[in-house]
Amino acid sequence: MSAQPKHFVPLARLLHWLMALMVIAMLFIGAGMVASVSERHEWLIHLHKPLGIAILLLVIVRLAVRFSTQQPPLPADLPGWQVLAAKASHVLLYALMLILPLLGWAMISAAGDPVMLGTSLQLPSIVPANAQVFSVLRKAHGYLAYLLFLTVLLHLAAALFHGWVRRDDVLDSMLRGKDRG
Repeated sequence: MSAQPKHFVPLARLLHWLMALMVIAMLFIGAGMVASVSERHEWLIHLHKPLGIAILLLVIVRLAVRFSTQQPPLPADLPGWQVLAAKASHVLLYALMLILPLLGWAMISAAGDPVMLGTSLQLPSIVPANAQVFSVLRKAHGYLAYLLFLTVLLHLAAALFHGWVRRDDVLDSMLRGKDRG
């Protein structure tokens, strides 16, 4: 039996940081879309759609990497409620990174609009056009985006807590792959 790794594999770290940038960009682009009715709105939509699909594809790759590699264990002295919070927040982050792009795709489909990625690539509709379904999906997409924003903030706070308060190298295992203790 192999020993527990002390850091995340390089591909997991690359995907983590790439997706962190993409998700944060997506949250700000989404906020800008809802706050704007100018010509900027259309430009933001054209950024938001392909970025959402890219996040959807990358989270699938990321899940495959996560399930096919070992992750470093959490510190043995971590209180049980923090272990539970860490595991639950990761499940929530992955679920939201899967659900939000699918909801967005379904929402656009329900609006009866083409789901365009660029000028020539059109994705198929995944639900029939229906104004009531669109309304429900739009609200769900918005509320879950706020939940994702909150979860990202909590994840960041926990990472900084590990790096600056506990100094237990949890943060370093994702930043640099530095071996723990």
